[in-house]
Amino acid sequence: MPRFALLLLALLAVPFNANSEPQMDYGVLIISRERLEVATPCDIGIYLQNHLVSRLYQGQSASFNLPAGQLSIRMGMLGGTGCIPAFEQIRGEHIELKAGEIRKYRIALGGNGLYLVHIPSAP
Repeated sequence: MPRFALLLLALLAVPFNANSEPQMDYGVLIISRERLEVATPCDIGIYLQNHLVSRLYQGQSASFNLPAGQLSIRMGMLGGTGCIPAFEQIRGEHIELKAGEIRKYRIALGGNGLYLVHIPSAP
């Protein structure tokens, strides 16, 4: 009988979680390079927190699982087939990524260089 009592006490000491789904403490960032948006043969480098994390060719996209919080994003033209990179982009963008959030962006090219265009989520 003492073993049963100890087992019962041990089970009662374990916290009961009614919601069995794990907590999501990260967000998802998706960046795509559409074929017609940036008309250059150069690869585009994606820098997160000033570290090169991806190299996008025309028509490609990259997905990142990142901790929630402030995020610094920078892009630059990288060498590739038939490409001589014209500039290193110093200007970056900052976004706030929330836990459980999925953010989608596409890369565009303007007078000030590369920038991100938010793609709204479908309802």
